[in-house]
Parts: sequence; C-alpha cells; structure tokens
Amino acid sequence: MTVQSFSFLFASFALLCWAAVAVVVVTAVVRRVRGPEAMAEFRDGLGRVALPLAWLVAAVTMAGSLYYSKVQGYVPCELCWYQRIVLYPFAVILAIAAWRRDSSIRVYAIPVLCIGVVISVYHSWIQWFPPPSGTSFCTTDTPCTLKYVDEFGFVTLPFMALSAAAVIIALLSISRYDDSEELVEEVEIQS
Repeated sequence: MTVQSFSFLFASFALLCWAAVAVVVVTAVVRRVRGPEAMAEFRDGLGRVALPLAWLVAAVTMAGSLYYSKVQGYVPCELCWYQRIVLYPFAVILAIAAWRRDSSIRVYAIPVLCIGVVISVYHSWIQWFPPPSGTSFCTTDTPCTLKYVDEFGFVTLPFMALSAAAVIIALLSISRYDDSEELVEEVEIQS
C-alpha cells in the first residue's frame, strides 16, 4: 500500500469515529427525551463492547502514528508529540481495562483525553487557519502548520487524533458490564 492509500484509510477511520460519536450522542438524547428504557437494549449492547472498541481505536491510532513517523519519516511537531503523549498510553491502559472489564477507568481516562482534545483542536485550528506570525509551538524544522496528510480537504493528522480521542471519550462514557446478575447469584449461593 502507498502512503496515499494509508492516508485515505486512516481518514476514513477518522470519519467513522465521528459517526460513532454521533450514534452515542443520538442514543443519549433519545434516552433523555423518551426515558431510560428507550433504546436500553441497544445502549446496553453497545456499552458491553465499548471498552474493547475504545482499546481498538487507541491501538490503531498508535499504529497509524508510528507508521507516519517511523515508516514514512514524517517528523512530528511539538503539538503532535503532546497528542501522542495523551493517546499512546491508552493502547495499553484500555487493553487492561477491557480485559478486566473495568468500566471505572472512565473516571481517570476521560479528563486526560479531554486534554488531548483541546490540543488537537488547537493544532487543527492553526493548520486550517495558520496565524500570520506563527505560534510559540512552531519551529522552522518542524512547523505545526505543515500538513503531511490532507484527505477530503479537512482530515489532517491532528484531526485524526481529535477523532480518536472523541470516540474513545464517547465509548468510555457508555461502557459498562452488567455484572449485577452474577452478583445476585453469588449472594444467593453464599446465603
């Protein structure tokens, strides 16, 4: 595969992430308007696979980032490094959380991912609307305004990082494991 093919693939994944975010938001709105029983089966089903999906997004994001820098030789700017610092650990952390079925990871993960969202939004902004005087992050060696990837006219590397962080936040917000039936059976056996 060529770099253009990979860029198209990763850009498509980014748009798929936003579609997943839209599904989570629409589900939440419908449940808010119609009550908790509305779409309960769909939400519960999605909630049970949310942690493994969040891990998959983090792992693909890390692999894509490493592909661009190590295989294609794209030099990450300072803002790219900050986005990596936020996202890379979740390839491991979410794998452990998914394996342990630990939905409580969201309490720790979502605030960190929100920091990544802010960095990605700022980085996307300065790529789409470069400031005439530059930024304090930009250097001549690795300018933050350089677009190594520009698919569909708006999907850049920071936009891909933003997409990944947004969908991981959405998935973590609905992640759950229904262990209540197992707990009831365990209590009944002990009684």
